[in-house]
Amino acid sequence: MWLKAKVHELVNKHKTFNPFEIASQKNIHVIKWDLHEQINGYYKYDRRNRYIVINCNLDDDFQRVVCAHELGHAILHTRVNTPFMQKNTLLSVNKIEREANRFAAELLIPDDCFIEYNNIFDIASAYQVPVELVKLKCKKYF
Repeated sequence: MWLKAKVHELVNKHKTFNPFEIASQKNIHVIKWDLHEQINGYYKYDRRNRYIVINCNLDDDFQRVVCAHELGHAILHTRVNTPFMQKNTLLSVNKIEREANRFAAELLIPDDCFIEYNNIFDIASAYQVPVELVKLKCKKYF
C-alpha cells in the first residue's frame, strides 16, 4: 500500500501520469541510447545526478513503460545503480525489480480500469502496457 501512496503523491505533485514529464520535473536525466537488443534500459546514480537510459530501438509505448520502471528505481532506490533491465525482467524475483515493476503498474494503469474493461488483454491494449504489468496491478484485486 505504501507504494501506491508514493505514486499517488507523485502524480498529485507533478499533475501528470507521464513518466517522462515526471522525470523531467524531478531533474532526472532521460537518455535514449542505442543499447543491445536484450537491454530495455537502466537507472544510474552518479555524483548526485540521476539518469534513466532507455533503448531507443524500442517502440514509443514500450519506452514509456521502461521509463516508468526506471523512474521507480530513481524514486524508490535513488542511490542504487540498477543492472540493465533485460527483456524478461517483468517477471523478476529480485525485490528491487519487483518494486520498480509495481511502481510502473501503479503509474501507468488506473485503478478503475478493472471496472471499465472486461479482461487484462483489453486493459493492456487500452493503456499500451504489457499484459504482465496488468497482471501485477490486478494481483491485489483478485
